[in-house]
Amino acid sequence: MPIGFIGGTGLSQLPGVELEGEIVPTRFGEVAVQRGRWAGQEIVFLPRHGSDERLAAHQINYQANITALKSLECSPVIAINAVGAIREDIEPGHLALPNQFLDFTRSRPQTLFDQPGSEVVYIDVTEPYSPRLRRLIAEQAWELGLVVHQDVVYVCTEGPRFETPAEIRMFATLGGDVVGMTGVPEVVLACEAQIAYASLCVATNYAAGISSQPLTAEEVHELMDQCRPDLLRLLEAVVAQVDPSAPV
Repeated sequence: MPIGFIGGTGLSQLPGVELEGEIVPTRFGEVAVQRGRWAGQEIVFLPRHGSDERLAAHQINYQANITALKSLECSPVIAINAVGAIREDIEPGHLALPNQFLDFTRSRPQTLFDQPGSEVVYIDVTEPYSPRLRRLIAEQAWELGLVVHQDVVYVCTEGPRFETPAEIRMFATLGGDVVGMTGVPEVVLACEAQIAYASLCVATNYAAGISSQPLTAEEVHELMDQCRPDLLRLLEAVVAQVDPSAPV
């Protein structure tokens, strides 16, 4: 089985990896992916925001993306997410591995089981992110000397605007550690598709009210540019350790 990657803001390509483009049809629409080999493993790379990063978080076809990865038999799937840090000890440039999420999205389809007359499906999301895959990523990050925070609560907002300081204070009160715009419903749909899924978050800035400056998309891209070499080294190390035939 190929290992799937979902690239986020600032990671719409895998530099140095030879990949070929492919269009995957799904009942939710077509999805552009790239396929190839990396560290001896077959991989599928899906740029969440499109190859030119023109899709805002609320415009992404999450249902089609997850369905495409499922049809290509990708497992596990590692998603890269740029986030703002709510906790001050999660500094810009640090990595974070969510084990729980808080959903504050409003207008996104939340299920793959939405056809008229389809069965009603209730999925358990006690552990929405694969514990074994998170552990593997953390171990490889430590080997490389990278700072990675575990057992993090990811807050997902609708976007495309950034959050207000009042919202960030509310999220902190509710137990949120990082905030982003793309983690949900992606993780929920992966659970429905029975895909072993983990989110690898890159803290690109402090959230509103914690940061001393107004938030900008430029600072997100600048930080991702700085982190990209270490992030790619980590992902390659993880790929080399994954046994696609073993459960994760």
